[in-house]
Amino acid sequence: MAHTSSSIHPRWVRAWHWLNALAIGVMVTSGWKIFNASPLFAWYFPPEITLGGWLGGALQWHFAAMWLLVVNLLVYLGFSIITGRLRHTLITGLLRNLVSDVRAFLRGQLSHANPLQYNAIQKLAYLGVLGLIALVILSGLVLWKSVQFGLLRDLLGGYETARWIHFGAMSGIVLFVVIHLAMVALVPRTLLAMLGLEHTGEQ
Repeated sequence: MAHTSSSIHPRWVRAWHWLNALAIGVMVTSGWKIFNASPLFAWYFPPEITLGGWLGGALQWHFAAMWLLVVNLLVYLGFSIITGRLRHTLITGLLRNLVSDVRAFLRGQLSHANPLQYNAIQKLAYLGVLGLIALVILSGLVLWKSVQFGLLRDLLGGYETARWIHFGAMSGIVLFVVIHLAMVALVPRTLLAMLGLEHTGEQ
């Protein structure tokens, strides 16, 4: 039989990943500029790492990236459910392997070198960041249209609480990105897989 190979990640997954990275990068940096206009704490983000130049410009970037993030998330969830990828890749075996994988992690023996197979901690992290993205979108809707989304505002505990939820969810996403980039540096083939340059080599 002739030897064939295929990309580890389907094309639609790779497209979703990079569009998501773009949307999150724009939303976070423009969000920092918006935060500086009405900070929750007694400090500001340096202007050099913010996007928009001024509050109006930051809001325009933020809203543009918001729609990309929303559409991208819905498309990903739709395709993942239809193809069974969500269940197969992120849910199956999660609870069964979580305790053993946590123990392996604490011993420094947890493997994450195979892009074809996620360990339980990776699965939990990816599901968690999907939840954070959903939370940042929902809380963002309250901050954007508080009156129109009054029921959602009340469910989130009010406008000011929604601000804290929005900031906390954003901070969680940034933490995930930092850890994700660190793991990519340790296992470069995961980047090659997401670029479509790493193949399964199936027969």
